[in-house]
Amino acid sequence: MDGRVLQVNISPGGVPKLPVEAAWVGEQGLQGDAHTHRYVHGGPHRAVALLGIEAIERVQADGHPIEPGSVGENLTTMGIELSRLPIGTRLAVGDALVLEISGAAGPCDVIKGAFRDGKSGRISILTHPDDSRMYARVISQGEVRTGDSITVTPPPGDSQATVFQLLDLLDDVDRLAWMGLWHSAATAGYDVRLLDHGDLSAAASPDLPGSIFNRAIGLRLVPIATHEVMHLFRSAGTSGWLIDGGEAAIAGGAVLDGRVSVHVGDIDAIAPATVEGLTIRAVDAADSTAWIEAFIDWFDIPPVLDDAWRALQPALAARRGYTQLVGELDGEIVAIAAMQTHRKVGWLGAGGVRPDRRGRGIQRALVAHRAALAAEAGCTRVMATADAGSISARNLDAAGLPEIWRRRHYRWDPKGRS
Repeated sequence: MDGRVLQVNISPGGVPKLPVEAAWVGEQGLQGDAHTHRYVHGGPHRAVALLGIEAIERVQADGHPIEPGSVGENLTTMGIELSRLPIGTRLAVGDALVLEISGAAGPCDVIKGAFRDGKSGRISILTHPDDSRMYARVISQGEVRTGDSITVTPPPGDSQATVFQLLDLLDDVDRLAWMGLWHSAATAGYDVRLLDHGDLSAAASPDLPGSIFNRAIGLRLVPIATHEVMHLFRSAGTSGWLIDGGEAAIAGGAVLDGRVSVHVGDIDAIAPATVEGLTIRAVDAADSTAWIEAFIDWFDIPPVLDDAWRALQPALAARRGYTQLVGELDGEIVAIAAMQTHRKVGWLGAGGVRPDRRGRGIQRALVAHRAALAAEAGCTRVMATADAGSISARNLDAAGLPEIWRRRHYRWDPKGRS
């Protein structure tokens, strides 16, 4: 299913993108091209948008005024049913350029002018799987010209494309959990300054030092926001942690401060686990104080933050879709855990066991219990994070949540930086 480039399209932002004879394509996309909504489009994982003329003609046949470039695709192609290609498929374009299909581009209001009654959902991959725009990463940079040939090859064996696609989902689930925590702290009266651009969220708090309340999530997808995040930390006078920061973070003086492994497993693959006499149940009002005190003690929370965690616990426990649990043996709380559900994924957080009860399989039981609760809530996957190489990471692997990625945590200190 090889084809060719029918049209090369760029714009200084917005639509339509207009045809040019040729353009250089680098890691971030086409030279001379830009996006009005730069936090939604662009970046290394959405560098090039593609749409086939075959899809455009089908949409036109339904009475929509769509034309090449009018929905913001960079390359209008001919001869390839792009949205039917597997993620990771490679497209060799012209003499040097190689692209890798990374995912579907969702419809939005920016392109509604290309559709009758503004119904841009006509090119949603969910409802019209043949007619979606597709994003691509740049594997090998090069020039693209109108009329260039496109050679299609299947995903190579070492492709990480499906991992990146899964990370897009998991990063969003994780980001929601962190945003809930930050909002809870703000509700409790602490100075927590938030930045939220959808795929990227960040918090900076002069009141709450440390990485939990001073971090940015989403820079893997939106590296263009790095300097804005640094400005947030600078204005708050705090050090900040840039999760999966890249070249811009390093160039700005950020230093590597550890790695965290991301684990995910299908619900059906989670190994069942029980501990004799252990009861796991949701926290009620009477348990709320005991839960947060155990969290402070077992997770070695710095004393400067103890009162803050106590103050934000009521708002934290009341979050929609969020559940806190306790595990009891002989009438005593010996374990705590939490879970957030979002987009059919169960996020497993705050799993801790009292030090004198560790090594008995209680952590595995907490994972299995939360996976069962997630299944009841309609989830198909569960995810968790842990310090890379830690006992917790090994427990997750053994429980049926293999590691798929290691996030790099970069610390950035604004002192002395302009």
